[in-house]
Amino acid sequence: MYLQLTLSIIIIAIIIDVIFGELPAKIHPVVWMGKVIDFFREYLINYRSKISGIILTFMAVMIFTLATYVLLRLSAFNYILYILVSSIILSTTFAIKVLLGSAENMKNDIDNNIEKARQSMSYLVSRNTMELNEEDLVSATIETLTENITDSIIAPLFYAFIFGVLGAVVYRVINTLDAMVGYKTPEKIKIGWFPAKLDDVLNFIPARITGVLIVIAAAFLRLNWGNAYKIMRRDARKPDSPNSGFSMAAAAGALDIKLEKIGYYEIGDELSPLTTDKITEAVLLSKLTVLLFILVACILFGVFTVLICYSFICL
Repeated sequence: MYLQLTLSIIIIAIIIDVIFGELPAKIHPVVWMGKVIDFFREYLINYRSKISGIILTFMAVMIFTLATYVLLRLSAFNYILYILVSSIILSTTFAIKVLLGSAENMKNDIDNNIEKARQSMSYLVSRNTMELNEEDLVSATIETLTENITDSIIAPLFYAFIFGVLGAVVYRVINTLDAMVGYKTPEKIKIGWFPAKLDDVLNFIPARITGVLIVIAAAFLRLNWGNAYKIMRRDARKPDSPNSGFSMAAAAGALDIKLEKIGYYEIGDELSPLTTDKITEAVLLSKLTVLLFILVACILFGVFTVLICYSFICL
């Protein structure tokens, strides 16, 4: 019963996100995560110790795990209400519609208003975007899209399938912590060390699953899946992150392009020009990758449910 309930919640949450997108910022849990993290960070960052990062992580995880648990318990008196509340909460831990839509919007901006595209890109990446040309913007868009397939979609769903809504919430808190304090700057290197390492651990399996699924999706779309596999094996570890390179490298290989963050890494081979049409292909590749993950996870979840039921019958 629990497994069937979890699967129902996940499917409804995906439908909610795909149709409605994100909740308004005033009530979005991730926005509140950011505010809470920022509040405690102001007090803890002055200690300049790795212990401060452990304390910050523990406090943030406990606050939002407890808040989620209370909301779920309060709604548990009614089966339908519980599913609805659980699905809405879960839908806030991933961002299918927003991520894919952002890439599509960037394509339109690059095609029609490159200054607007540079400005929009500045909100998505840490590099200076004001001097990026069209190819640089296309590369940055595909990098951002394919890197975030893992931590914005696959990873939270991965933990939802295994640990339910609470698992996805815990992942989202840690990923948000990493995004806010996980930088190697003098100010944040101590407080951000633990969240960054924990985020690396949590993304280790989802990142590699995403890379493999991109290769499979490329085969279905008749893209260069062989090159996707080759480039993933060759270039996945070029970025500083131990995880982000797998999806980027697989996508670069599938699209026959080179993705470059100037001064940091080059991923893939320049077999095709970096035109905005490559963004369209990357979006389609991403959509199929996400769909494959959902289908495979649901099938495995169903098989596991059958095995559990069978084992109880045989007892």
